Amino acid sequence: MKKALIFLDSLFDEKEFIYPYYRFQEAGYHVDVAGHEAVEYKGKSGLKAKADMIYSMVNVADYDTLVIPGGYAPDRIRRDPAALELVRTFRQAGKPIGMICHAGWVAVSAGVLKGVRLTSTTAIKDDLVNAGAVWEDSEVVVDGGFVTSRAPADLPAFMRELLRQLEK
Repeated sequence: MKKALIFLDSLFDEKEFIYPYYRFQEAGYHVDVAGHEAVEYKGKSGLKAKADMIYSMVNVADYDTLVIPGGYAPDRIRRDPAALELVRTFRQAGKPIGMICHAGWVAVSAGVLKGVRLTSTTAIKDDLVNAGAVWEDSEVVVDGGFVTSRAPADLPAFMRELLRQLEK
């Protein structure tokens, strides 16, 4: 069975979590959600979602892709060494990593962006460039195993390209 993993933490962007979660299911994927604790997290607007497992329980070999939603959650996720190791392991395994909005902060802290062309919210552009990425203002950018978008308005293009990468 095809499997997707989504990271979760407090103050996640609900749209950037929910849209991929259900779009993966529509495409036939089993979706697991991981956080620093297997608890319910509150999003930016108050919607709650539960992590099924903690980062250290994840075996990258079991998954086809990783998605990191934005919001303020990436600033919390990037502080967890197990989450950063998962990002590095997904990257080394050549499995697509989807990041939207502020999610690029996690990849910055994981040290995996040197030479990667990507996009994000403009608020973290400097952080990404300083980490060695090549930033552009586009609806979706696919490069080096990453699929990135700027904001919730880009979600249709984001998921279309991420699913296209998974078909290869």
